[in-house]
Amino acid sequence: MSEDLGTPVLDDHLHLDPDRGRGMAAVDDFARLGGTHLIVVNKPSWHLGPVPSDPEEFRPVFETTVEAARAASDRLRGRAWPVLGVHPGLVSRLVDDEGYTADEAGALMRAGLDVAAEFVAEGRALGLKSGRPHYDVTDAVREASNAVTRHAFEHGAALECAVQLHTEASEDLTDLAGWARDAGMDPSRVVKHYAAGRLAGPTPSVMSEKDRLVRAAEAGEPFLMETDFVDDPDKPGMVMGPKTVPRRVRWLLAEGYEAAVRTAHVETPRAVYGIDTEATLATDPSAETD
Repeated sequence: MSEDLGTPVLDDHLHLDPDRGRGMAAVDDFARLGGTHLIVVNKPSWHLGPVPSDPEEFRPVFETTVEAARAASDRLRGRAWPVLGVHPGLVSRLVDDEGYTADEAGALMRAGLDVAAEFVAEGRALGLKSGRPHYDVTDAVREASNAVTRHAFEHGAALECAVQLHTEASEDLTDLAGWARDAGMDPSRVVKHYAAGRLAGPTPSVMSEKDRLVRAAEAGEPFLMETDFVDDPDKPGMVMGPKTVPRRVRWLLAEGYEAAVRTAHVETPRAVYGIDTEATLATDPSAETD
């Protein structure tokens, strides 16, 4: 039997590795504590296979993530959706380890995004992920990464889908919001993964630490909640576990932040992704797999 928190509960960014990680056991932990909906983001491609050298080598990674989201949906009162793309850290793998130039690496990453966009166009994925390294890189790598991000925004505009971003830590990413607008994309559909409590520009997907969540709740602006659960058996304590978002929702409700919970789990998902977490929620918690 799963706990019913009286609201949809969405983790906006977590990873599932059904072969090496906890996979569906992590989904069951999330659901048992009251979690109802998941955005399942593909792990970096080199964690689920070789470092890609051809755009088609991204496809098995995306297929694995789509299947994991489908299996997760069968265990949730709500459902799971995949978000697919190319982790910005790939540029360093290609340049530092594989001998690519920055331009060559950027071209391969843009081609990988083209493959991910096919899944969105076919209705098999909800949105795209992209971004730029959060660590120091050369000017050439930074320029190549920015070009990859702009390419993701072009797809986001054409497909009318959200784009999740990995970026440097910042509370001001108005430059990226401007790039999205230039590409014809609504910048509110750009989501900053691993965000702090406030953010200028994209919509923040806030890491579910209490202090960050209080800042987001009291700001009164659209936001999402996430764990960035990595599902890596070699790093069991890395980032946050799958039980965290439902636990934090329970805490927010106890602290009187009902409006913020509705913002993060109903209103912002609808505005950013076009998903209805209420309409997709089964009314009977016992309908879910124990």
